Amino acid sequence: MSATDTAARTDVMGVGFDNVDMDEAVERAWELMVSRKGAYVVTPNPEIIMCCRTDAEAEKAVNGADLIIADGIGVIYGAKILKTPLKQKLPGIDFTCRLLERMAAHGMSLFLFGSKPGVAEKAAETLAERYAGLRIAGTNDGYFTNDANIVKKINEAAPDLLMVCLGAPKQEKWMAQRRGVVNAGLMIGAGGSLDVFAGTAERAPEKWQKAGLEWLYRLYKEPRRAGRMMKLPQFLLLTIGKRIRGK
Repeated sequence: MSATDTAARTDVMGVGFDNVDMDEAVERAWELMVSRKGAYVVTPNPEIIMCCRTDAEAEKAVNGADLIIADGIGVIYGAKILKTPLKQKLPGIDFTCRLLERMAAHGMSLFLFGSKPGVAEKAAETLAERYAGLRIAGTNDGYFTNDANIVKKINEAAPDLLMVCLGAPKQEKWMAQRRGVVNAGLMIGAGGSLDVFAGTAERAPEKWQKAGLEWLYRLYKEPRRAGRMMKLPQFLLLTIGKRIRGK
C-alpha cells in the first residue's frame, strides 16, 4: 500500500477506513485478487476499533490491510460525529457474498479457513450450491497450535480467495503475519460468516439490518455477548469526546 493510499483514508478513532460504497469495494477487492499480490481485506466494527486502541499488534494488522471497510452502523455513526462521514455501511458478509457472486461467474476458487470442525465443510456445500461456477479449493477448521500444515494445504490449493474466519483480532493478525507466505489471490477476515453460511448461526431479519440494529438482534439472541456489546457505547462516547475537544 502506498503512502498516498493511507493518507486518503478516513480516520475513525485510530483506524483508517477506505471511503467506498459496495460497488467500489467489490471492484477494488477484485483488482487486488486478480493481481495475486497477497493482499488482505479487513472489516472493522467498533469492537475491533476499541481493541486496536489497546493492542498495538492488532492496530498494525488492521491498518496494514489493503482494503478497510466499515462493518457496523456504529462506525458510520462515529464517522458522522467526527464530521468525516463514510459513504456506506458495508457488512462483511454482504461484501463477501457480492465478491463470491462475481467469482462464480468467472469460475474462480475459494478456500474456507476457520470456525469449529465441520463448519467450513458445511459452508462450502452451501456456497457451492448458491454460487454455481464457484470452485471450492479446500477447507480447514480454525483449531491449531501450529499452522504450518494449514499454510501448506492452502498453498497447494492456491485459491483465488481465502476466507479467514478466526475471530477478531486473531484473523487480522494472522493475515498480516502470513502476507507473502500464503499463496492466495486475496484474503478476507470474515469473522462469523462461515457459521452463517453453514446454518449454525443466523443473521438478523432484513428489517433489523436495514434499521442498523443487527447488533441488537445478536444481543437478543446471544445475551452472553453483552460484555462485548458494551464496546459500542464506549466507542461512541469516545468519538463524542474527540469531537468536543476538536482533536
